[in-house]
Amino acid sequence: MRTRAIIHLDRLTGNINKIKDRIGSCKICAVVKADAYGHGAPQVAKAAVNAGVYCLGVVTTQEGAGLRKNGITAPVLLFSNPHPDEIQEIINFNLIPFISDISYASILNEQAKLAKVKLKVHLKIDTGMNRLGCKPEEAVSLACHIADCAALELAGTATHFAVSDSIADGDRAYTRMQIECFKRTVGSIKSAGIDPGILHAANSGGVILHPESWLDMVRPGLLMYGYKPVEEYADFPHKPIEVQPVMELRASISLIKKVKQGESVSYGRIWTAPEDTNIAIITAGYSDGLPRSASGKWKALIGGKYYPIAGRICMDQCCVDLGQQTDIGRWDEAVLFGSFRDLNAATLAAAAGTIPYEITCNVNKRVPRVYTTGDVALYGKKQ
Repeated sequence: MRTRAIIHLDRLTGNINKIKDRIGSCKICAVVKADAYGHGAPQVAKAAVNAGVYCLGVVTTQEGAGLRKNGITAPVLLFSNPHPDEIQEIINFNLIPFISDISYASILNEQAKLAKVKLKVHLKIDTGMNRLGCKPEEAVSLACHIADCAALELAGTATHFAVSDSIADGDRAYTRMQIECFKRTVGSIKSAGIDPGILHAANSGGVILHPESWLDMVRPGLLMYGYKPVEEYADFPHKPIEVQPVMELRASISLIKKVKQGESVSYGRIWTAPEDTNIAIITAGYSDGLPRSASGKWKALIGGKYYPIAGRICMDQCCVDLGQQTDIGRWDEAVLFGSFRDLNAATLAAAAGTIPYEITCNVNKRVPRVYTTGDVALYGKKQ
């Protein structure tokens, strides 16, 4: 197969179990937005539900509808504020939207009344992210408004952290401030006689560093896919959580050609052969998920050995320097990132000057996802 992304669903399940071990009895909302961070939302969602997560998180109504069309019946939270034209889809597919203001709550209520349904919603409180969510001082009036809407049910209350993935003293203090603000605001909602529903705040950083944020439910994203946005600090009271990368990007060698000393390779002539060598043409480029900014900074694993990328990464291909003598053959397989300590989405992101979220999300739809619950063919063997 030309290029493929191997998705290890057994590792996904293992990561979810590690999160469960960390948080105890808290529920889990598995974040499967952006096609499950590039891993394939329907397959990942089904595996996550089978692993015992309570609900799923998406951003667009189309993402939520896609889950329903694939037979997934678990609760689906809609993190964004969709356009009013999409509200009928929210109702049709039984999605649970977040509400940040009275105006949007009223629109949802009117549409739900017309459809003769009771629509579950979650109230979003902005405790310092300054993105979606109402201000804390507006939360009680918004909760009262939702309670007065005959066609709405306040099923949950949430916030989102800005810097929970940082161990810097100031950032840890800021996250504690957000947590305290959220709890205080929820207390005001309860004092007004309103049940705030399920409470949730912790993203992956919160799961790792801030036990006081776990509340009724956590919302891991990157952590579930095998990457830690932050490591535990030295005196952290819990044993470090260990997860495994779920995705590998593999491609084939389509051609091996000899290049003489002094000849350049690929666009821009940024790489020149220091000696006579063999160049392998790999069937993956930046349109497949290998970032162009990693040119000259990355490598491929072929036959159990690492070989440097030579020259610019192209849209559909890249070139690898095999050296003067090689036993690598045409159609052998190259691993471009996987679960190795120095060859994964996090180390590739560091080389490319980005974040692992972007690496996995940018693996193009044209790259087939191959789902497995065990070992696949050995690295470097012809496929």
